[in-house]
Amino acid sequence: MTSLGTVLHKPIQVSLTPGGFGPFGEHTTNASWVAVQELQKLGLGDEVNLHVYEIPVEYQKVLDLIPSLWKRHNPELFIHVGVSGMATTVTLEKCGHNQGYKGLDNCCYCPDTHCCIQGGPDCLESIVDMDVVCNKITGPQLDVVISVSKDAGRYLCDFTYYTSLHLSHGRSAFIHVPPLGKPYTAEQLGRALQTIIGVMLGMLEHSTVKMNCLLEH
Repeated sequence: MTSLGTVLHKPIQVSLTPGGFGPFGEHTTNASWVAVQELQKLGLGDEVNLHVYEIPVEYQKVLDLIPSLWKRHNPELFIHVGVSGMATTVTLEKCGHNQGYKGLDNCCYCPDTHCCIQGGPDCLESIVDMDVVCNKITGPQLDVVISVSKDAGRYLCDFTYYTSLHLSHGRSAFIHVPPLGKPYTAEQLGRALQTIIGVMLGMLEHSTVKMNCLLEH
């Protein structure tokens, strides 16, 4: 049996996908990509292996890429970052939805069924309690406002999140960022991602330790 200490010191695998590359509507720079670039500069600590991949705004590419990345890295947590033109806060999405995908992607395509996974539940939630994450970092730690949402938008962000939640049995998270300058800088968004992901990983590690202690007794 692997000892608890060995489990705790094993490198943590985290996969991260910023989505919607290129200009976003009237915005010339995509905030999700820029924020993730800033996060890569800051890092998540020596014990975390961060794997970053681009996800294009295409339904079929999501269905192909997400499973392959899960198989390749088997991450403790798969985090997706998207930009929302309506957002004014950094938003933690609680759940992904299976139905209602009628918007065309960058290839002018949408699923005929208008759903992610045929026969799947209407809604899937992350095992990460987003309300707890938000409460843990509300205060002077960051100069950004963080909020929680139950609706990721029924477009590629929501589609990606549901697909990932379905494959991971909930070991996924989605973070929406506002457009650059409305009101935050790239550096502020990068620090926000670093703090948020750190809290999420700490919560998962605590859950793993608790589970291992229960199994040992």
